[in-house]
Amino acid sequence: MADVVIISGSESDSELAMKVEAVFKEFGVSYESFIASAHRSPDKVKEIVRNSDAKVFIGIAGLSAALPGAIASHTVKPVIGLPRNVKLCGIDSLLSMVQMPPGVPVATVGIDNPKNAALLALEILAVENGELRDKLKKYRGL
Repeated sequence: MADVVIISGSESDSELAMKVEAVFKEFGVSYESFIASAHRSPDKVKEIVRNSDAKVFIGIAGLSAALPGAIASHTVKPVIGLPRNVKLCGIDSLLSMVQMPPGVPVATVGIDNPKNAALLALEILAVENGELRDKLKKYRGL
């Protein structure tokens, strides 16, 4: 079982996904990565989310950036949106993620900021994991 599932909307998001994965490797946190589009393969997104025991999801997407919202529509677990700069300096992606309708929240980090997406996921996991919490405190110098 992976603690975190990362879903990238397309192969072009893989660079950001790899940076998220690097942080998880550094902290010894288990993860799985998938490529599935909210528009081109919505059934695959639904299947990944519904069949996962992960505690947190990260959705990486650009343009309309519907993926994190699509993930959130299939779970009550935390979803983190990582907007990607594809057009309009990434503002289109950012706004798509933060302007979710009431009842379907998505936590969103800065544009092209995979490190913060990973760290936010770690902070969520650390609520119930003292060892991880200690690693985060050391990492942040607290």
